[in-house]
Amino acid sequence: MSFRHLLALTLLMLPSISTAIDLQPNDIVAPQPGKSHAMISYVNTENTTFYRNGTAVSAKPYGSPDINTQSEILRLSTSYTLQGLPAVSYLQLPYGTIKPAGSLSTYPGASGIGDVVLASALWPYSNRDTRKYFGMAGYLSLPTGSYNSQQVFNVGENRYKYDVQMGYQQPIIENLDGMIAVDTMWFGGNSQCAAACLSATNTSLNQKPLTTTQLGPIYKVNQTYTLGASYFYVAGGATTIGNTYQNNVANTQRYLLSALAYYPFGRISLQYGRDMEIKNGFVETRRFIVRYTTEF
Repeated sequence: MSFRHLLALTLLMLPSISTAIDLQPNDIVAPQPGKSHAMISYVNTENTTFYRNGTAVSAKPYGSPDINTQSEILRLSTSYTLQGLPAVSYLQLPYGTIKPAGSLSTYPGASGIGDVVLASALWPYSNRDTRKYFGMAGYLSLPTGSYNSQQVFNVGENRYKYDVQMGYQQPIIENLDGMIAVDTMWFGGNSQCAAACLSATNTSLNQKPLTTTQLGPIYKVNQTYTLGASYFYVAGGATTIGNTYQNNVANTQRYLLSALAYYPFGRISLQYGRDMEIKNGFVETRRFIVRYTTEF
């Protein structure tokens, strides 16, 4: 397989990994019903060195790859009760920009509206007195984003995505809680994959399920500030182009640090993380997120 083919196959995996369902501290805590919130997020990521089967590749065009992605995301949510159980639903509208640089600068970037996400969560068990919660969520990503089959980089993916997630949170000691969540993402087919699939005409792209496990501590400093740390393990997601299996399974470990501040005018959160270990793909050297959430 040529290095050029490896480049295309890896780029196909980037959107799937970057859109894993990352939870913020206390996202597993059941919401109070009858509340509506708006959350605005800014997400900045950078991917650099390319790895193939755990080994860094430096041959052309991997001399100094740099992929910078920026997203602005609006999320509108409402909480309610369903058969007496806490529940929440939201609509997410993203806008993104992808800028390849370094040895990938010859590839055109992309910007535009991203894929709309619809989600609902339900808590079969929640106990505020003991701070124990078990929640389940479903996510649906619609192919509404900007997409051009003649470009390698696209903000939209031109395919449906479905995700099911389960999470549990409980106290460890005093103000320290622990959480764990597992989700699996399934992918619809993209029958209009050309440039990213190294095809002169549209061909089919299919991808196997991608599973993410995340866990970590959550520490409530006081009524205003909360800190969190999460470890992620991402596995699966190999692609098939036409009838050819590409053997590009994701096997990634990463971390994400979080700081939340609750003020009368809303919640502000800062998050920073990066990949710790990667088997296939461009390593993520930076993930920086700023969020603002307010009730309306």
